[in-house]
Amino acid sequence: MTVAAGGRDTRRAPARDVARLLALGRAELDALFAGSEAGPVPDGEYRGTLIAPLSPAFLRGAGTLAGGLVWRGKVFDAKAGVVNRVLPFGLRAVAAEVRRGPSRLDGRECIVLDYSRSSLVARGVRDELRLVRPGLYLGRAHWHGVRVADFALEA
Repeated sequence: MTVAAGGRDTRRAPARDVARLLALGRAELDALFAGSEAGPVPDGEYRGTLIAPLSPAFLRGAGTLAGGLVWRGKVFDAKAGVVNRVLPFGLRAVAAEVRRGPSRLDGRECIVLDYSRSSLVARGVRDELRLVRPGLYLGRAHWHGVRVADFALEA
């Protein structure tokens, strides 16, 4: 059991930071995503953290570390859409269109990042975002309709 200073069990505390998101299982991430609203379309630079679908926890940590070496986050621009920051030095590459649309999880509104018309490399990728708290989005990455990973974006 994880106990806070006030003596309460914090395992059920809302996931309000990236470290807490990394501790959640896939079903818990699904529940958090389903219980969140789309929120405003992000604007500016967001630091990305891959939440690899691996168990046990040490494998997930290794996957997150490896993901951080390749993918650094996203930069949103109201006129230009979104572009990913990749490699350790944050090269901007792999653009996507941004729109609101229904989530594949529950049909409710989310922010959709659609790579199908803007990227040869990631043509089969669709990301979905929902706001967990101001400045923190939980994302779901799909490859040709199959969910392959989750991720966090933090301003």
